[in-house]
Amino acid sequence: MNTLKFKTTINCDACVAKVTPVLNEQENVNNWSVDTENLDKVLTVEGERIDEADLVKSLSKIGYKAERI
Repeated sequence: MNTLKFKTTINCDACVAKVTPVLNEQENVNNWSVDTENLDKVLTVEGERIDEADLVKSLSKIGYKAERI
């Protein structure tokens, strides 16, 4: 299983609620979480052969930025 981490603009519980359907629909993503307490608002994604570009693009479509760290 691979683990990817992203610095994001997902700031609060309402933001997490908005991204939940998008992240749950991602192929090959088994688990994800957002640390909104971290200054970088770190999104951690676990799965096999995750399409990083598609994930970033999907978040961008709903107004959130994600940058791999």
